[in-house]
Amino acid sequence: MFRLKPAEQFLGEAARRGVGIIARVPLASGLLTGRITRETTFAEDDHRTFNRHGEMFDVGETFSGVPLDAAFTAVDDLRPLVPAGASLAQFALRWTLMWDAVSCAIPGARTVAQAVENARAADLPAISPGTMTAVERAYDAHVRRHVHAKW
Repeated sequence: MFRLKPAEQFLGEAARRGVGIIARVPLASGLLTGRITRETTFAEDDHRTFNRHGEMFDVGETFSGVPLDAAFTAVDDLRPLVPAGASLAQFALRWTLMWDAVSCAIPGARTVAQAVENARAADLPAISPGTMTAVERAYDAHVRRHVHAKW
C-alpha cells in the first residue's frame, strides 16, 4: 500500500509473462499492522530506530521509505477501509494479494499469533474496486511524493 509504482509499472507485465512475484515488506516495517503509533519507540538495535533516513542501508527498507508523519496520516485514511472482523495487517496483506502477479507476500511476525493472523488474510474476500481506488487515493495524498520516483 506504500509502494504503488510496481503495481503501476511492473505487475501487469509480470502477470502477462507468467512471472510470479514475492512481495516483501508488505506491512511497511510494521506501519500497516496498526500497532505502531506516533508514540511508539523501538530498541536501539532496531532498524526502525537507526535507519529511518537511510543511515545504514537503503532508506526504502525502513517504513518503505515513507516519512513517519506522512505514513501515520495515510494509515489514518486506510483504517476506515478495513473490513469488519479484519485487522489492518490482514487488509494490507489481502490488498497485496489482489495483484495477479503476486504469488505470495512475506510479512514479518514476532509471535505465532501474528503469523496465524497474517495467514488468515488469504481467507478475506476480494477487495472491491472502490476500496482499491480509496487505497490509491490515500497513497496519492500522503505517500506518492515521498517514494514513487525512487523505486
